[in-house]
Amino acid sequence: MVFVATADADNRPDCSYKGGLPGFVRVLDEKTLVFPDYDGNGMYRSWGNLVVNPHIGLLFIDFENQTRLRVNGTARISDDDPVRSEYPGAVFIIRMTAEKIFPACPRYIHKMHLVEHSAYVPQANYTPPIPEWKKFDDFRDALPERDQADINNVSLEEKAAKP
Repeated sequence: MVFVATADADNRPDCSYKGGLPGFVRVLDEKTLVFPDYDGNGMYRSWGNLVVNPHIGLLFIDFENQTRLRVNGTARISDDDPVRSEYPGAVFIIRMTAEKIFPACPRYIHKMHLVEHSAYVPQANYTPPIPEWKKFDDFRDALPERDQADINNVSLEEKAAKP
């Protein structure tokens, strides 16, 4: 997992959590990181900010070993990045150029252990479940096209299964 900080065109900050299976953030060379955007709530607050302000900060926290690492730089979004095919379920790829990489003081990190990976993380040969909130009538019209067919099919199946 990684915490992502971006800012909009007026330098108003936003911070979000991004998760995946171990190794979902990859180091390609001394200055280049890549990672996927997986389907989320469709607000694109973090990635929308990159369109107008490419500056980005990443904070990696290892709760088991109580360490953390900061990576600051610039990033861009691509839906045709060559590594996209290596990330099943990726909507697009974020490619980051690191300008500063440094450890941060770990003294206040709580020691925690991973219990299980999220069932929603995409992976090869696996279809994650549809989040319940996407099935709410109030949100259906706001969902991206890629979700519309899945939601409608599930709804029909759920309706057929009910007596």
